[in-house]
Amino acid sequence: MLPAIAREILMSAAAALEERIATVRRFNRFYTRKIGILAERLLNSPFSLAEARVLYELALREQATATELRQELGLDAGYLSRILAGFARRGLVSRASSETDRRQSHLSLTQGGRAAFEPLDTRSREEIGTLLGGLPEPDQRRLIAAMGEVERLLGSSSDPKVPYLLRPPAPGDIGWVISRHGALYAEEYGFDPEFEALVAAIAGKFITEFDHRRERCWIAEWDGEPVGSVFLVKGSERTAKLRLLLVEPSARGLGIGARLVAECVRFARQSGYQEITLWTQSILVAARHIYQAAGFRLTRSEPHHSFGQDLVGETWDLAL
Repeated sequence: MLPAIAREILMSAAAALEERIATVRRFNRFYTRKIGILAERLLNSPFSLAEARVLYELALREQATATELRQELGLDAGYLSRILAGFARRGLVSRASSETDRRQSHLSLTQGGRAAFEPLDTRSREEIGTLLGGLPEPDQRRLIAAMGEVERLLGSSSDPKVPYLLRPPAPGDIGWVISRHGALYAEEYGFDPEFEALVAAIAGKFITEFDHRRERCWIAEWDGEPVGSVFLVKGSERTAKLRLLLVEPSARGLGIGARLVAECVRFARQSGYQEITLWTQSILVAARHIYQAAGFRLTRSEPHHSFGQDLVGETWDLAL
C-alpha cells in the first residue's frame, strides 16, 4: 500500500496531466478552425491538405523521390503513392528514372503543376498575412517565437533540423546585412572595405527603389537573432537578380542557404520572371553548391582584381 501522501501526489499529477491534455485538445480545435484546415478542399482549391503539402514540397525542389517526400511529410507510402498517381494523371508531376538507382524515380512538377501550385501558395500567404496583420509587430514576434518553441519541444530529438524563421526585413536588418557581409567576408576571405561599400550600395538601392510587386528580401532568424539573408531584385522585365546570400557560421548546416535560394526561385516564378541571374566568386564553394543544387548553371567566368583580392567572378543563370 502506498502511503497517503504518495497517493495524493500521484492523484495530483494525474489530474494535472488530464488538465494539460484538455488544454492541448482545446488549442488544436481552436487552431484548426482558425486556419481552416478541416475544410474538404484547402483554400477553396481542388486539393486536400495532404495534396497541397506534397505540391509544396515538390515546388521547393527541382527533383525529389517518393521516399524523400514520405520521410519529410510522414505520410503512409500507399497514401502518398495514390496522391502522386493522381497528380500524374492530371499532368502535374513528371517522373524520370534515377541514373544511380533504377528502383527510384525522380519526381518534379510540370509547368502545369507549378501553375496549379502558385495560386494556392499565393492564397496561403495572403491568409497568413491577414492573420498576422491583425496583430501589432511585438505580438507577431511573440506568436512566431511561441510557434518555434512548440516545434522545438515536440520535434523528435533525433531530427537534425533546428527551427528557424524566414521573414521580411525589420528596422535595423538592412544595416545588419551590410555589417555582417563586411565583417564575415573580411574574416573568411580577406575582402577589404570596397566589398562592404558594394553591399551597402546594393542594399541602399533596394530600400530607395523597392518594387513591392517584383522584389523581396528575406531574413533568416534563429533563436530570435538574424542569421541569414538574401535579396531578389529586378534586373529587367524578364530577368531577376539574386543578391547578398549570407548565412552566419553558427547557423550553417541547417539548410538555411538552400531555403533562402528556394524562396527566391519560387517568388521569381510567381512574379513572372523568365530567368534568375547571379554573380558570385569561385572561392565561395558552399554557395556555388547551393546554386547548382537549385538548378543554376555556370554561364560565364572571368578573373578580376576586386576587394583587395585576385578573384574569378562567375555568372550563374537559372531559366524559369
